[in-house]
Amino acid sequence: MHDFEFKRGKLYCEGVKVSSIAKRVGTPFYLYSYKTLADHFLKIKKAFAKLDPIICFAMKSNGNLSIVKSLVDLGAGIDIVSIGELGKALLAGADPKKIVFASVGKTEEEITFAIETGILLFNVESEPELAEINRIAIKMNRKVQAALRINPDVPAPTHEYTNTGSLKKKFGIDLRTTREIFKAQKKYSHVKINGVHIHIGSQITTGTPFVGAIKKVIAFIEELRAEGIKIEYLDIGGGLGIIYKDENPQTAQQFADRVVPLLEKTGLKIIMEPGRFIVGNAGIFVTKVLYVKDNGVKKFVIVDGGMNDLIRPMLYDAYHEILPVKQTTSVKQKFDVVGPICESGDFFAHDRLLAKVEKGDLLAVMSAGAYGYVMSSNYNVRPRVPEVMVKGNKFKIVKKRETFKDLMRGEKLLSW
Repeated sequence: MHDFEFKRGKLYCEGVKVSSIAKRVGTPFYLYSYKTLADHFLKIKKAFAKLDPIICFAMKSNGNLSIVKSLVDLGAGIDIVSIGELGKALLAGADPKKIVFASVGKTEEEITFAIETGILLFNVESEPELAEINRIAIKMNRKVQAALRINPDVPAPTHEYTNTGSLKKKFGIDLRTTREIFKAQKKYSHVKINGVHIHIGSQITTGTPFVGAIKKVIAFIEELRAEGIKIEYLDIGGGLGIIYKDENPQTAQQFADRVVPLLEKTGLKIIMEPGRFIVGNAGIFVTKVLYVKDNGVKKFVIVDGGMNDLIRPMLYDAYHEILPVKQTTSVKQKFDVVGPICESGDFFAHDRLLAKVEKGDLLAVMSAGAYGYVMSSNYNVRPRVPEVMVKGNKFKIVKKRETFKDLMRGEKLLSW
């Protein structure tokens, strides 16, 4: 569910007409609904209230400072994967004791800053990483907490690039090695290894893979307990899917109904890392039609937004619904919706049925709140677009459009 709807033939975000925002900020731009964002977070909070989990928003899905602060103000923790994300989380007022740090390639600088900050724990992805965290903690004379990210080798029905729970992927540690690390805990004098972490992938619309992975990990934890190994935290990751096209994803409550009874029995402190579920349908990408082209073989709608702004269609062949901001009753025709980038992969849709559009018309690329702006680039020397947030009948620019001067910052002409 989201708060983008048509009223009298015009697309609104909450109480604000999308076309009015476009007139003010120009196109293209990202537009977020505060109400949708808050509602989705609170749905998870309510569904899992029995467990009182630490709900750490996966900042990799959307790192806008106002988005992050809005969620922190609602009680969210943050799941980070870089020193930059940690810095942003702190700027947004996040409680360090609600911050967990994933990533398979943590640097010494990142580990040091995280220890100085006093984060809750590191989600450790390998033995060498654990040894490095211990070495740095000894050097700093600090004791830190860590959860071992288990790779449960559970198949997940999602895109190959977002499937992370297979041993063919770079993520996590196999069960045998995990057991050996727990047994050798004394080797790591300054790391308290007291948690287990799983994350099997992203955009998973059924609860079955989650249930399978959680059951497997709970059984493993029971084996560890029988051997005298103490576990305090179980981080079940994120990955809940949303509606992009015709998916029928589980609701937060349906997911909770399946996994809360399993998790409750463990007596462990539960951590969750939702990202896309919270912010995916809270945002859209608004772009303007530049030209309509017919080459005799195909019809193209050429817009001012490109793959540098929203790369998901090109990268994952992902589907996003595309709606004219102003509804019409004209007969729909098949178009490729493409951008101005010098790549054949620069598209938002192929053979999409659209009502007749003309130069200057606005199109809304829906469900673009997750993995949109955060994955954008300056390819073709294009400035990144602004981000706008609506709350009620007001809107604010929460990230300015980049300028040519911004793009040139740091570059120098050779004087040879």
